Amino acid sequence: MLPVSYQLPAAIVLLLSGIISCFFGYRLFRIVLATFGFILGALAASSIMGARGDTTPMLLAAGIGGLAGAGIMFAAYFVGVALIGAGLGAAAASVAFSLSGREPTLVAVILCSIAGAVAATYLKRYFIIVGTGFGGAWTVLVGAMALAGNEVALAATRSGQVWVAYPLHPAPGQRWVPVAWIVLALMGTVVQMGWTGGERGRVGRRKKKS
Repeated sequence: MLPVSYQLPAAIVLLLSGIISCFFGYRLFRIVLATFGFILGALAASSIMGARGDTTPMLLAAGIGGLAGAGIMFAAYFVGVALIGAGLGAAAASVAFSLSGREPTLVAVILCSIAGAVAATYLKRYFIIVGTGFGGAWTVLVGAMALAGNEVALAATRSGQVWVAYPLHPAPGQRWVPVAWIVLALMGTVVQMGWTGGERGRVGRRKKKS
């Protein structure tokens, strides 16, 4: 929950970090993890302080929380991979249930999240590319809408509303957003698969030949 005067910088950060994640997520995976760790940490910490209404403590909390989140995500590489897999698993469960007009059950979401996390440890490259492609695309949309003056997105950049953190919850009153999100995410995934996520962008270091 950032002050109103910080809407524009927050929107720019979201837009740039989204572009990096969407099109270079695999090659710069640790940087992407640190960036989103900072964003999530800053939002969580500033939201706790936001109820007091004091700008300075709120910004201080956001900075400390952001640095803590960035450090944790940067260091916990395998945790980050598992989280991406779990997120994609939960998204798959939500899509499957939404097609039948029902809300996903908690058990189904948990099981799909576990399955996604396990699969991600074996198929790291593909899960990272798809996860950063879709996550980055959504972040790009939020930042771009905020820069364009969309009131809902502007509020999202400073309050971390649920529909921002949870991509399958479309922005209220913006039916084109899910379509644009999927199209942009597929573009980012294709770019990473074909160019930026190639052999030179390997996440893990190759073992040196003895």
